[in-house]
Amino acid sequence: MNFFQILILAIVQGITEFLPISSSGHLALVPYVTGWPDQGLMLDVATHVGTLFAVLLYFRKDLLDILRGVLLRKATDEAREARYLCLNLFIGSVPAVLAGAALFYIAKTDLRSLLMIATMTLFFGAVLGVSDILFKGSKPLRAMTYWDALFIGIFQIFALFPGTSRSGVTMTAARLRGFDREEAARFSMLLSIPVITGAGLVTSIKLIQTRQFDLGMDALIAGGVSFLVAYLAIGILMRWINRIGFMPFVWYRLVLGTVLMGLYLYS
Repeated sequence: MNFFQILILAIVQGITEFLPISSSGHLALVPYVTGWPDQGLMLDVATHVGTLFAVLLYFRKDLLDILRGVLLRKATDEAREARYLCLNLFIGSVPAVLAGAALFYIAKTDLRSLLMIATMTLFFGAVLGVSDILFKGSKPLRAMTYWDALFIGIFQIFALFPGTSRSGVTMTAARLRGFDREEAARFSMLLSIPVITGAGLVTSIKLIQTRQFDLGMDALIAGGVSFLVAYLAIGILMRWINRIGFMPFVWYRLVLGTVLMGLYLYS
């Protein structure tokens, strides 16, 4: 792939990884629009590593608070709150880890078809809209219960289906449990860290086993660009989400899903 193709794919991945609009839906659309070949596993790993570093950097304060709370075991309210958040993140990650056993089977089915991506983009876009309109909660993360975390984690399993949007479905679940938009987005971002890490490790193992692991300039460019774009996307989302709500993303998903469905029907 040439530099321009790598740049576009890294930008698309960086923007869509954390916004509730489905990165897989966009990455499926790119080849249909441009005729470009598949980006390959190496670039996939590089862009995911870039987005992982972006979320780690943006939420560094939360992560440092969690580390201090877990390691130092202080008796302050802040330390207890950090430990409680860490436990809820662990609980929220368990369902996705358990469901990961199905990934091998899913990879061999036609779940990555354009029809599946279009359907999931439309359906979960509509669900996000309903949750944002009807469930106007204002709970902070410190009020999260273990059942809240488990509920959000169970919803995260749907992200195994391309087009769902991991960030979108976890934000939807958090809204359904009564959390305000910013706190729903914050928990979703933090919950992405173990998921992206795990997915990156699995893909890296596949590359090493097939002797395709080559950290060349293309991978470095893709990782760097996706890092910068993802960091900006997270910042914009966290700054504006309480003001604009999720409806702009819902309408965008409905348009994208309709386009993908049209491509499927007329291809």
